[in-house]
Amino acid sequence: MRSFVERIEHIEAEIADLNEGKKEVFAEAKGEGFDVKVIKEIIKLRKQDQDERDEQETLLDLYMKAMDSAPAEEQAQAA
Repeated sequence: MRSFVERIEHIEAEIADLNEGKKEVFAEAKGEGFDVKVIKEIIKLRKQDQDERDEQETLLDLYMKAMDSAPAEEQAQAA
């Protein structure tokens, strides 16, 4: 039991260190003038396979077209 708990604690410490490192990289990128939100979106997209990305882009495009074609009063009620 002790061995499992200690291994998990060790892994949690490593994760905390890695998260701190990731935070530093984002801060460095921001300091160089990059938009961190965009970088995070790129990372998210790179984790998806091409089919998932295509499906997401198609749905986003479809929803945006629906929003653009919706009457103004309907948009106001939705908000």
